[in-house]
Amino acid sequence: MPEFAGGAHRPGALALVLLLVLVEFLWQRLRGVEAYDWRESATSTAIMAGQGLARAGTALLVSPLLQAVYRHRLLDIPLRSGISLLGLFLLVEFVYYWFHRASHRVRWLWATHRVHHSSRRLNFTAAYRLGWTNLISGGWLLFAPLVWLGYAPAAVFGMLAVNLGYQFFLHTELIGRLGPLERVLNTPSQHRVHHCAEPALLDRNFGGVLIVFDRLFGTQADEPRGRRLRYGLAESSGPDDGPRYNPFAVALGGWQALLAELRRAPGLAGKLRMVLGPP
Repeated sequence: MPEFAGGAHRPGALALVLLLVLVEFLWQRLRGVEAYDWRESATSTAIMAGQGLARAGTALLVSPLLQAVYRHRLLDIPLRSGISLLGLFLLVEFVYYWFHRASHRVRWLWATHRVHHSSRRLNFTAAYRLGWTNLISGGWLLFAPLVWLGYAPAAVFGMLAVNLGYQFFLHTELIGRLGPLERVLNTPSQHRVHHCAEPALLDRNFGGVLIVFDRLFGTQADEPRGRRLRYGLAESSGPDDGPRYNPFAVALGGWQALLAELRRAPGLAGKLRMVLGPP
């Protein structure tokens, strides 16, 4: 999930999210599954609060820039028909796929996105564990071409918010495979693979609502049957309990590590390789 859109901070949406967390927790307990580490979930909730403030600041600064892009748009694309809405949905999904894939393969973007993958339990509280620094990493820039093409900024980021709202429900172990739907849709099973920290399943299933672009570009993988996956950051080692439950360490740890390695990288070329290369 990207870190610059979504409505989980609105009172009604927040109440629904917390209700779903409670339902998931109780249902998993009835099944005898330990799906929650409450220290980790509390950390996610603190990160969500900080992310709400960061997102508001990002919107305040980015909105004028997007409006300036929109004033120089190539076309006027009204959203008055199902065809135009479908076109916007597919374009947002396509851009999201590449943004999400780049967030795993470019260190500068990963410094923000790694926050979302730092939870070692996959449940609804992991869905709102989102980075604070998208203004710096600049992921929103990848959606600016849609505004330049002719879609209003509110339409582009509104459609992205719908995309992210769907993705909230992917962060659970409650729902198994969904048969033929797995061919087209991103599902909880597909997304569990995306969050898996096992080397054989890293960097898979980047889609938002759909899985078709993963299939098209060779990044789709099915969930192994008969066992639970291991989640979290692949680079983590040991329990690391102090930083793991510190929301500031989780939210900013990627940048701290990147800056430390940048200082050691030799020359400008080495520093650029560090920033633009894979994590």
